[in-house]
Amino acid sequence: MRPLRTLLHSALLLLPLTLATTTAQVVDDDDAGYDLIINEIQRQNNQSLLWGPYRPQVYFGVKPRLPDSLIAGLMWSGVNDFQQLKENFRHTCEQGDDLEGYGWEEYDVRLGGRQVIRDKGNKIDVEIEWRKVVGGEHGGHWGARVKGTPRKDAPKDIKTSLWFYVGLEGETGSLELDNEPDKFGLEGDVQLLGNAPGLGKFSIEITTGPKTNKHPQQEHQASLSKPLDRTLYAAFDVPPNFVWKTKDILFQHLQEYLHELTKKFGKERHPPPWDSLTLANTYEQGNLHMVQKVFEGAFQFDILYSSGSAGGKMTPQLLTNTIKSFHESFPEQFDKAFNLQEPFNTPEYKEFAHNMFSNLAGGIGYFHGTSLVDKSYAAAYDEEEEGFWEGAADALRNADAQFTGPHTLFTSIPSRPYFPRGFYWDEGFHLLPILDYDVDVTLEVVKSWFAQIDADGWIAREQILGDEARSKVPAEFQIQYPHFANPPTLFIVLNDYLIKLDAAKKEKEQRERLEMEQGIIGGFGSDLPQDLQTAHLCRPLAVKFLRTLYPALRKHYLWFRRTQAGDLKTWERNAKYPREGYRWRGHTMTHCLTSGLDDYPRATPPHTGELHVDLISWMSLMTRVMRKIAIVLDEGEHLRDYIASEVAINKNIDSLHWSDEHQIYCDVTVDEYEESVHVCHKGYVSLFPFLVGGIIAPDSDRLKPVLDFISDPEQIWTPYGLRSLSKADAFYGVGENYWRGAVWININYLALRSLYQYAKVPGPQQKQARTIYLDLRKNLVENIFKEWKRTGFAWEQYNDETGEGQRTKHFLGWTSLVVKIMAMPGKISLVQTEYMDWAE
Repeated sequence: MRPLRTLLHSALLLLPLTLATTTAQVVDDDDAGYDLIINEIQRQNNQSLLWGPYRPQVYFGVKPRLPDSLIAGLMWSGVNDFQQLKENFRHTCEQGDDLEGYGWEEYDVRLGGRQVIRDKGNKIDVEIEWRKVVGGEHGGHWGARVKGTPRKDAPKDIKTSLWFYVGLEGETGSLELDNEPDKFGLEGDVQLLGNAPGLGKFSIEITTGPKTNKHPQQEHQASLSKPLDRTLYAAFDVPPNFVWKTKDILFQHLQEYLHELTKKFGKERHPPPWDSLTLANTYEQGNLHMVQKVFEGAFQFDILYSSGSAGGKMTPQLLTNTIKSFHESFPEQFDKAFNLQEPFNTPEYKEFAHNMFSNLAGGIGYFHGTSLVDKSYAAAYDEEEEGFWEGAADALRNADAQFTGPHTLFTSIPSRPYFPRGFYWDEGFHLLPILDYDVDVTLEVVKSWFAQIDADGWIAREQILGDEARSKVPAEFQIQYPHFANPPTLFIVLNDYLIKLDAAKKEKEQRERLEMEQGIIGGFGSDLPQDLQTAHLCRPLAVKFLRTLYPALRKHYLWFRRTQAGDLKTWERNAKYPREGYRWRGHTMTHCLTSGLDDYPRATPPHTGELHVDLISWMSLMTRVMRKIAIVLDEGEHLRDYIASEVAINKNIDSLHWSDEHQIYCDVTVDEYEESVHVCHKGYVSLFPFLVGGIIAPDSDRLKPVLDFISDPEQIWTPYGLRSLSKADAFYGVGENYWRGAVWININYLALRSLYQYAKVPGPQQKQARTIYLDLRKNLVENIFKEWKRTGFAWEQYNDETGEGQRTKHFLGWTSLVVKIMAMPGKISLVQTEYMDWAE
């Protein structure tokens, strides 16, 4: 791929000469030159990101970022006996699959990666090297090398069947076999030809692989009519919205063939499973095509996709070359993004970090389809009446669920086997490591989320788009409710983006000063971005992006202020500002799912007079980020409002939520005497003014009690990270016990980055913050690493008594924040030569 700056220079040569001669000066965001640059960058982004393993819910599934287009995937099973197909068939990622670990060990969204599935149940390790070669107008070529290696306990004659499928989910387009049909199966390489909107003409080749491949011998009469050294084939004509149901379609096909074999040979002379569980070699027209290969022992073959507009073809040698070059370049790119700090910069920790990040990025998916939304807008959802949770529950049971859309989302999912869909509150945490590696991919995801906003400013907290996504979600959890909010973590991402943008500006100014001192005159294009990954750190491009996004951001921000407002007027409250208090809607007797902290104890019973300290802290963060963006965009009138609101929110956090009695921040409710009282279940919720930053000043007298609470083993401190609820709380470890004690990495990361801010800024608690920071960083990384080595997986949460991973495994959402933690400083000097902004 040619360097981005070279391509942009070529594009800019198309500009009128009068414009080209004036661009030696800094180009502002309204300049026509940057319009051309932005269009070119967007084109290249679309090309480099068009293809991907964007079906993360399956072990290997490829699709383009196009609706109703081509999908492809791989399925396999051991076939030494019939029971294996029932117990160990692999396609969708499942929590109960007998695996010793799986996932991407190296991965770059723009280039590809290497995935290994350690299939204990089938006694074979499957390695998939997937690479892209960008070119042409339709995303270029891609290829996958599939390799199987028998495990140590595998029988010498281990037999494995693999089915690769390609289907078209749209009503238009074509897909057909190019080989000459043969009732015995297809000899040599298999080629499919196709044409689809957004992809143009393409071909897909499935190779025979190296000569070392072996196949089961012909030992039964059935194998004479279907020799397994050939590739077996079948095509199916199915409704486009059923194409994704490949496992069901295959199993029905196999069942029909097994029935025929039983009729022909009976049970006594029935063919062995490797001969029986095979495609029927039917050569009909269809929109879903499957090929099958049956191997004995180790195996390897390639799947090669060639785009007609890219020129040339994807070949085994080209795939080999890209595999080699990627293995060389990925560690360099990773080290550039994450400079791991001691003691976590050793080879074994680097391997761990590569795995954690690659599985996070490899969990990025493209989803398209309808969503179920309750459109009743029932009055009970306002939750303004006594006993509101009961009325809301009735409304939920009688929801007017309607399909909306179709919608499209580009998102990083929390867990491939259990949560293969977009989660609003998770996404911000997912994007923080990705932002360090590829700024522009991050912004593509952010942009995709804010495209989901409705006319009121609401974004559904779960994006369950299409039938395939819904197939992994119980029916009672599929409906989304327009009165429900969720923590706005994408504003953390935007905040960190703005920090990077400011750093890039300072670096550019420093470089220009140095060039001026050396007598170097900056020429045309000195402001051009260097590469696609960081293109939007070029300020004019950043301004264009933020200006485009800003209307949706503001609408969403105002939706939060309007729909999640708390009542400060009805009850006498010590509020310095009468409008800044907030309450999560959706609180029940046992849960507050909308807060993201599910069963974390709150006021019981719920009350319309509640005020939630975590929500007002999120509002502080949102307002701070909106203020920063307003400065960049010169939104003067809005800026004044944001400044006033931020001051008022932060003052009210102190006046409403600080408990002198408990020496911590607390929720507020109304008691039986109609008086406003604190509800203090000490734990994560208590920390939110500390966690989101910008609220507690380094010299505040609130800081020491918070730090003392964090570091107290009788409260939330453990050798494995901060537990979610104090050991002293009556609800610790009881009930569902989801957010009532376990260690969660996302909250620990927020605590760690806040501790770091206080540790590097002069203040009375600087030394204490430094000590806690260093100990917490060490505890977190060592335990997550230990559990990864022990189990082969990252986990949703960790037991606060033992450190063991628990709940959902292969949870590479916010648990992958461990990579950022490893890149945080391992040493902090207490000497500061200049004041640093603690409220970044």
